Order: sequence, then structure tokens, then C-alpha cells
Amino acid sequence: MRGHSTIPLSSAWNSWSTRPAELVYRPLGLKVTPVLYSSRLRRTSLIEPRADVVRFGRHAIGNRLIELETELAGTAISFRAGAVDPFVMRGSWSASAMGEWGTRFWLTLAVSAESGAPVRYDEGEQVALVEIDRRFLAVATADAPIQVTAHDSIEALRADFEQNGYFYTATRGDQAPVIALRFNMEMMRSGAYGLAIADSAALAIEKARAALTVGSADIAPLQRGRFEGALDAVRDIVGWNTIWDPVNHRIYTAVTRIWNLGDFAVWYNDQTFAGLLSSVFDIDLARQNLAVALAGATPQGNVACIVTSNDAWVDRSQPPTGALVAWLCYRRSGERSVLEASYEALSRNQRWWRRNRDPDGVGLISCGTSDVGGGLYKGTVFGARNETGMDNSATHDEAVYDARTRTLSTFDLGLNCALATDAEMLSKMAAVLGRDAEAAEFAALAARSRDLIRTELWDEARGIFANRQRDGGFVRSLSPTSFYPLVCGAASQEQAERLLEHLADADTFAGTFVLPNTTRDDPAFSENVYWRGRIWPNVNYMVWLGLKRYGFEAQAAALARASYDLFMQSWRKDRIAAENYNATTGEAMDQGDTDPFYIWAGLLPLMASEETIGFDPWRGWTLTNDGQAVSAGPVLSPLGPVRVEVADGVLSLIDGERTVLTTDFHGRLTDIAFERGRFSCVLDGSPADGAFLALHHIGPSHVIAARLDERTLAALPADDGARFDLTGAVAGARLSIWHLPAPETVA
Repeated sequence: MRGHSTIPLSSAWNSWSTRPAELVYRPLGLKVTPVLYSSRLRRTSLIEPRADVVRFGRHAIGNRLIELETELAGTAISFRAGAVDPFVMRGSWSASAMGEWGTRFWLTLAVSAESGAPVRYDEGEQVALVEIDRRFLAVATADAPIQVTAHDSIEALRADFEQNGYFYTATRGDQAPVIALRFNMEMMRSGAYGLAIADSAALAIEKARAALTVGSADIAPLQRGRFEGALDAVRDIVGWNTIWDPVNHRIYTAVTRIWNLGDFAVWYNDQTFAGLLSSVFDIDLARQNLAVALAGATPQGNVACIVTSNDAWVDRSQPPTGALVAWLCYRRSGERSVLEASYEALSRNQRWWRRNRDPDGVGLISCGTSDVGGGLYKGTVFGARNETGMDNSATHDEAVYDARTRTLSTFDLGLNCALATDAEMLSKMAAVLGRDAEAAEFAALAARSRDLIRTELWDEARGIFANRQRDGGFVRSLSPTSFYPLVCGAASQEQAERLLEHLADADTFAGTFVLPNTTRDDPAFSENVYWRGRIWPNVNYMVWLGLKRYGFEAQAAALARASYDLFMQSWRKDRIAAENYNATTGEAMDQGDTDPFYIWAGLLPLMASEETIGFDPWRGWTLTNDGQAVSAGPVLSPLGPVRVEVADGVLSLIDGERTVLTTDFHGRLTDIAFERGRFSCVLDGSPADGAFLALHHIGPSHVIAARLDERTLAALPADDGARFDLTGAVAGARLSIWHLPAPETVA
């Protein structure tokens, strides 16, 4: 029975299932499942994070490298696998510590097919074989298994171990739905196996054996020097959380592969961030994640708050971050198709908010729960609070549920800022798509929201933005959403300056670990439960975006540094990427309501990596040279995968093995554009005398004209390119270079 043949070749073999050590060839539903058995405990392990100790290692986007460590009864084992080619994998294991005599601790490779097709062990060839739709899987091992047993299922194999122990031979066999290749840690403390798909048994066997002779898979570090490991962490979080949805038959990057919310679970807001994080490396995966997020679009117009295999909360939504993420994906990749695929659902969602959550028609919205569907918590105050994503935030403590309007009594600051940002991004999307009337419509909606936020949600007495009762009174409790008016551009310059004072106030938001979701002087802060006092990566990211929008680069850089340090405290030690963190100690797992491998934890190191190479909703592609040594990438860009290196004060942009651009300008290049026959950027900062920018593979004779604002620049010869003197440039100057589109130029 042929399975899902549209899976990309680069990830057909992968850690698709809820068992992360299990390798699955998704197109045919073929599986190789490691099963551990401890005689001391008389217990088996399928290496499942909710039941067993699992430490996630490196994971490429795709299958070039997959690493993890596990432990059972004191025996520690590491697994590594990597693609030899799209149809061939090499896997290995190694025990680093033994909790019992190795002859009594067994590692088994269980070979099976989801279709139930029989697996056969060929004693002469010493390989396991299974045929699906005239295609063969061969599993060869470096050492012959101690014994081979036959079972009807993985659970039957586990029962055999747990009931009969390791010293049992009655289940020996050579054909069954599950063939178990058994090894023990006395004789095979380390081992390797080759997995190969081919169109004949002989070819599959040959390729599986050849895989055993290939060296162990490895990948180069993505970020060294400044913010070391930041991009690597983003990659590993995305790689491990990208799994197979068996209900909807699709690939997606789950919020976490650990939660048990059903066979699949999609929170709208969280899934959009999965799209953002995956776009750093793979625009196809990003597009898929956005499609999964928007698959919850309802006939009413909103995108459902959550859809799982058990329930769908269609009566409410979540903060509308989809247009922001779609626009960032477009800026990073240049893929117009991302906008085309998401625009309709996103524009309907924007209009739904304004129709359904503004009961008084004043232009500001409140969160609520509509009278549709049958989702859990529908028609309750808790259900309404779900729309903010900050379910138990102290900012909701004074909100009362109005059964007549089905909304809370407060204007929610965070939601209104998200809606204004969403409208602004939709306007940009519509303009690119040639929908001029809608671009104007959404620009006007964004402007109106900004005006109302600036005037109606600003508490002059405290000098800060806050939630407000619809009848006028401001809510006492604050959260970092007080800084969200920076993201949507609602704050006046004077208001923005006042916000910086709060950002630096140790009694409210400042501290070693930031940003607490409840101010430190709020009684709710000490509760340290979920949104009451803890630090949330998605919130830090939004505040960081707002600081950058207003040009508060020093404060943005400080937040990026603090976020990186917070993340690395748990990542380096335990490989934990937490849903949220303690705002006093920075600990991740100090209470039981934190998931240890959550997708949006990747936003903390992402901020740090984007301090070198990033994509801004307003200033586009940005490169930063602060003189500190760094190597970052490859990451996706409009040129394709590129990397950045800063050495001896010179920044180099490298496309593959080819250097595209170099500059010793210390500051930021923003709004970078490589077009056919033209390069342009904006200088964020004033260059020192003698500062230069060079384009490589474009000789001076290829340059038609070059201008720094209105000043003409000469094209000087440089190594393999043309060099331009930036002396005298002022902050905000635009550099434009027109050149012949010769074959050696950047296209």
C-alpha cells in the first residue's frame, strides 16, 4: 500500500512520529523503532518524552542529522542518524553509562510497516526486508543481532520482554508484522544500522550495507562568535518539532512534540510563530506552517483559537499575528506566493474582529466568545480570555463577562495593538498583490486603531498604556503588552520615551531576567503560574520588534542579549527550550505548567541572531556590524541561503562559496535589495572617514552609476569587484548602485 508520496525527498526519512528515536519512511509508512529493556526494572522504553528521559540533540531541517540521548534505569544511550541519500539512512547508538550488567540491558530495533505488511528476516543475508507496493526496505546492522524475534505488534514485543525477560527464546521467528533485531549492551555497547529503500531486494540490501561504511552524519555550526549557538538552537527546535499529522496527512511544525492534546493540535497564534521560525531556513516549511495555522479559518471569518483531533474552539480566535508573519516570510524570501496563499483568510479574519468584538462600535475591541460551535469553555469568562493568548494574566482580573455582548468588559491593549499591526501588514500585502482599494482600506483601519490606542488606552497618570474598562477606568495590573503600541506604531514620541522609563524600572519590568508578564510589584507576580509573573518568549519578541521600529536600537539589543542569556541558561545545560521561564531565577522547569520543548522558545535565540542578519517588517533585510567577530548562517534570504561573517571589523555577505558584499561600516545596513542591475541599502549610522562598501563579481567597468543620496560616487577597483567610499554619509543615507547585469553580477 503506497503511502504519502508527496513528502519532499529531503525529509522522507525523518523523526516523524511521537517517538523521536523512531525513524519513519513517511511515503510508505515504514518504521524502525528502537526499544530498550532493563532487566533491573523489568521495563521497556520506546523513548517517548512524556514517559521517558529524552534529551533532544541537534536536528537538521530535514534528515541530514538527528541526535538524541535517553536514559533507562541508569543506562544512558545516545542515538544518531543521518541521510546518506534521500532513500538511505545510517543510524547508530552508543551507551555512555551502564546502570546494570550489559548482558541484561537490551536494545532492539523493531522493523515494521504501518500497513501491517509482513517483515522477513533473511538469515543468510542477515538483513530484515519488507516489501510495500513493489518497493523494498532493507535493514542491515554492523553486528548480527543476538537473536531475532517475531511479533504481531510493538506492544506484543514489549509484553514479551516485560513478562518473559531477556533470557527467552520462544518468540524467535523470521516473519511477522514486527521483526525485532535484539542486541545487548555487553556485546554491542555501540552499534550501527543502515536503512535503504530500493526497487529490488538486492539493491536495497546493497545500499543498506553500503550505508554502514559511511561515516557518522554531521553538520557545521550555524552561529559562532557573538551569540554563539543562537541559530543552531532555532534550527534544532524547528527540526525536532516538525512532525507528521496522522489525521490530516500533513507535515507541520507542532507547538511541541511533547504535549498530549490529541493526534494533532494547532493553536493559531503559536502556529504562526512556527511559520516564522521555520522561514529562517525553509520557505516551503514556513508556507506549510502558515497553511496549517489558517486551516482553522471558519465560515464566520475568524481563525479558530485551537483545533485538535478532540475539539475546535471556533467561537473565539487568538491575537492576529498571521499577517505579520506572512509579511516577514515574504521580506525574507521574496516569495509572493506566501502572500497570495494567506491573504484571503487573513483579511477575512481582520474584518471578523471588527464586526464581532466591538460591541459599542467605538473602534476598539474586547475579547469574547461567540455563540457558535461547541468548544470547551464557550460562553465563559475563561473562554473569552483565551482570545488574548494570556489566559490567566492579571490584566484580566478586573474584567467582567458581559453575557449580552459575549465579550469582556475591558478593551484589551495587546489585542488592539495586534489588530492594528495586522491591518498595517495586510495593507502592505494588498499593495504587493495589486489590490489597491483593499490596501487603502486596511491602511485606514490601522491608522484609526493607532489613533484610538494613543488617545484612549494611554494612562497619563501612570505614564503607560494599559487595559481599560469600556466605561472608562484603567485596569491596575500591567503586562509587557504595555509596550505593544511600539509594535503597531501607536505611541507618540513622548509616550515612547515614557515607556523606556518603565522598561528600565526594576520595580516593574527590569531585572536580570526579563520581561515578566506581571510587573514585579504586582501581588500576582509571586504566584509564578503561567501568565502570572513568568517570562514568555513570544512577548519578548513582540516588544523587541517594537523597540526596533522606534529606533531604540540599544534597548532592543539589550533585550536580545537578555533573552539569549535566559534561553541559554537552560539550553546549554539540559537542552530545554521552555514555553515560559521564572522571572526571578530564569529557571524553566521550576513548576509543572511549563512545556520543556516549545516552538516559540526559538524566538529568544532568533532575536539574538537577527542582531547580525535579520528581516524587519518596516526596514526589510538588515545586516549589522558592531565590530564583534561572528559567523552566522546559512539562513534564507532573497538571494537564497547566505551567511554573514564579521572578522577584523569587516562584514562579509557570502552566497555559497562566493563573497557578494564586504564593508567595514560599523552600524546597520537596512532595506537591502539585490535586484537585476541594481543594489541599494540605507546606512543606519554615520560611517567613519574611509569606510567602504564593496560589491564583488561586479568590476568598476560594470558600474553605470552610484549615488549616496544625491552625491555621485566613483566605482574604485577592489578584489574581484567594485569599491565605494562612504566617507561623509549621514545617518539614513541611501546608497544606490546601478550596474550592467553581466553573467558574473549578482542577480
